[in-house]
Amino acid sequence: MANDLYLPIEFHNGDITNEEGCPLPYLPTLMDISPTCFIPYPDAASNQKSLKQGWGSADQSISSYSHGSLYDDGGGWNGRSNCMNSFLGLQLEDHTRGFNAQRYLAVEAMMEEDSAAAMVGDGGAKEVPEEGSDDGMKLVHQLITCAKVVAFQDKSHASAILSELRPNALVFGTSFQRVASCFVQGLSDRLALIQPLGVGGCSEKTMAGSSTPEKEEAFRLFYETCPQIQFGQFVANASILEAFEGESSVHVLDLLGMNLGSSQGQQWRSLMHSLATRAGQQPSSLQITGVGTASECLKVKDIIDELEVYAKSLGMNFQFSMVEKNIENLHHEDINLLEGEALVVNSILQLHCVVKESRGALNSVLQKIRELSPKAVVLVEQDASHNGPFFLGRFMEALHYYSAIFDSLDAMLPKYDTRRAKMEQFYFGEEIKNIMSCEGSARVERHQRLDQWRRRMSRAGFQPAPMEMITEAKQWLEKVKPCEGYTVVEEKGCLVLGWKSKPIIAASCWKCS
Repeated sequence: MANDLYLPIEFHNGDITNEEGCPLPYLPTLMDISPTCFIPYPDAASNQKSLKQGWGSADQSISSYSHGSLYDDGGGWNGRSNCMNSFLGLQLEDHTRGFNAQRYLAVEAMMEEDSAAAMVGDGGAKEVPEEGSDDGMKLVHQLITCAKVVAFQDKSHASAILSELRPNALVFGTSFQRVASCFVQGLSDRLALIQPLGVGGCSEKTMAGSSTPEKEEAFRLFYETCPQIQFGQFVANASILEAFEGESSVHVLDLLGMNLGSSQGQQWRSLMHSLATRAGQQPSSLQITGVGTASECLKVKDIIDELEVYAKSLGMNFQFSMVEKNIENLHHEDINLLEGEALVVNSILQLHCVVKESRGALNSVLQKIRELSPKAVVLVEQDASHNGPFFLGRFMEALHYYSAIFDSLDAMLPKYDTRRAKMEQFYFGEEIKNIMSCEGSARVERHQRLDQWRRRMSRAGFQPAPMEMITEAKQWLEKVKPCEGYTVVEEKGCLVLGWKSKPIIAASCWKCS
């Protein structure tokens, strides 16, 4: 699949592997790369032309949409395999530090010159409006160049480029100008963390997970305006109802999130209504257990009374419990699981925060969940590869992903709508900054692609429970109708919400093997 081309790449004893340590046999031309030459083509006589074509294709793809958006109905960035050479080049660039830098920078200059020519050539001129197109292409070039220079830890050069970028990265500009404003801030933050010469690497930024009134308002606007989380909750409830079919006592273990507290009330009201009104006998009792930090649980307390009143109106025996613990510290005895209760685990945009550089943390959480023997585990996560080991790879993936997000907001809200600015700067912007500027435990936005989640869940002892509800999901999207451009597709038993076919969020259901 095309998604497999975007797996993070590492070097082990001269072999190229993905993040799981598996060799990538489809990359034979990269096996002979030497530290003194970064051109991934074995023919020295023709490598200059090939190099320029390979890197130019990605820059051309970005630039062809730079005036307004990176996405159009023709597919945009969905032709992932077309920019494979560029993507690999960006990842390999992280390995060039400390090697022949002068030769590399000479090659860079050659590639930039060719990319600029390509952007006003065959593809770019057709896609980019004439008016302002030069400014749009320049902004793309500057942003990518800045990311490369930041990766080299060249503070003076990067600072100069950032100074040029800021006047054109506008909060109320085109969709790409707006997304550029968030990336400029992220690059600035990363640059500020670069250690002095000789120390190496970046210092670890303080974790940016604390909630603020601005973030909470931005999330509320995002929940009300965009379909992502509502889609996840709709699909999750459908899977929960299916798992509870014929059960008299049911229990939902909900992994609460920093921002999800208030929105979860909507999900559980809907679930209660569906349980009470569906054909057949309704459950005699419903218990929901929320797991989260003290601040996360505090938000949920505000809606417990409302849920209890609503459950009483439905004639339902309802109980809500809270476990004030980080997901990673959860233990079996923390859950008040009664005998005969059917348990389902609900995780919406949470498990990616448990992913670390090693697989241990997430595996530990999944094993603890498996020990509870749930009938189903519902997993809703961003379908994006923002956890690669190399900064430039994450930069390019994030640029693709959030450009689609900002383009969708363009279609939903007017240009100068302050709601859109709040969502972009205080919600999505915070995610972008975390992906760009943080490392180690401070980097919590470790989104992964659906295929990667499949492998992780399978290794933890879960097997897929296909979601056979694509028709219902499409009907739901048509009913909600946020705007034209959103799509829902089924992929190997999972449901994926996308923007103009660009995957945005994926929902899957799992059961114990």
